[in-house]
Amino acid sequence: MKHASRLIDVHLLRVLVALVAERSVSRAAVKLNQTQPAVSTALRKLRELAKDPLLVRERSGMVPTARALQLREHAQAALREIDAMLTVPSGFEAAESRQTFHIASPDYLAMGFLASVTERLRKEAPLARLEVHPLAPSYDYEQALADGHLDVVIGNWPQPPERLHLSLLLEDELVCLMSKNNPLADRPLTLEGYLASPHVVPAPYSLAQRGVVETFLASRKLARDARVVVPYFEVAPHLLPNTDLLFTTASHFARQFSRHLPLAIRPLPVEFPKMRFYQLWHERSHQQASHRWLRSLLTRSAVRLTESEP
Repeated sequence: MKHASRLIDVHLLRVLVALVAERSVSRAAVKLNQTQPAVSTALRKLRELAKDPLLVRERSGMVPTARALQLREHAQAALREIDAMLTVPSGFEAAESRQTFHIASPDYLAMGFLASVTERLRKEAPLARLEVHPLAPSYDYEQALADGHLDVVIGNWPQPPERLHLSLLLEDELVCLMSKNNPLADRPLTLEGYLASPHVVPAPYSLAQRGVVETFLASRKLARDARVVVPYFEVAPHLLPNTDLLFTTASHFARQFSRHLPLAIRPLPVEFPKMRFYQLWHERSHQQASHRWLRSLLTRSAVRLTESEP
């Protein structure tokens, strides 16, 4: 069977083992819960591939050939490997795991979230590793999830891909962040003033997805003046002091920077939809125990972030 190994499937391996053990096509069929003709067909194919009769008739009944006994040992070993590969682990011991988890995330979640994730990881899985990957328009995160290069993607797109599993991490209202000495900081922000002002706008993380703000404004046939475009959310708040720029972002993100920079937070002049942050993952890892633990850790970290804010 040197040149026929690529033609052997799991079914034929199981039939071979059953035939050698039972030494009868009918008894092997009962053991495998198959019809006798189906097992006879499998035996005929095995004989063709092995170039050996495998089972021969004697006065005492069917007996396996030396070649059949040799192949049975290989088949049993192969089936043990296949069964081990397909067996779902009964549990996951985070404290003992040395697994490397891969998360892709933009920087529009406050660093408090990632800090909470890291803190919990170090306490619950001190031997595990975490790699956080940046998102970019050219990065095909859906394919990376399908290939197993990523475990989870954190996103906030208005229309996440339907092909992926989704779990909500947190919801947050949108606010307007500006310099404390911006004239708009001392009076209610109107829609006219909002649209007429220059804005600092982060570049999109996905070519296929528009941001929450742009999607909402487009639905109202409105547009803002994107005067400064930056590659990272973290950059935008630092550009606001002593300028007339506005930055529209999630409330928890705005509060983080208003504590350290001379910035004012103001309500938006129209009711934008809430910004929803969620985790996305592929079907291939949906039932994996370690992956369920990771998703739980991310959810608990997001809950902690919302509970720590006023």
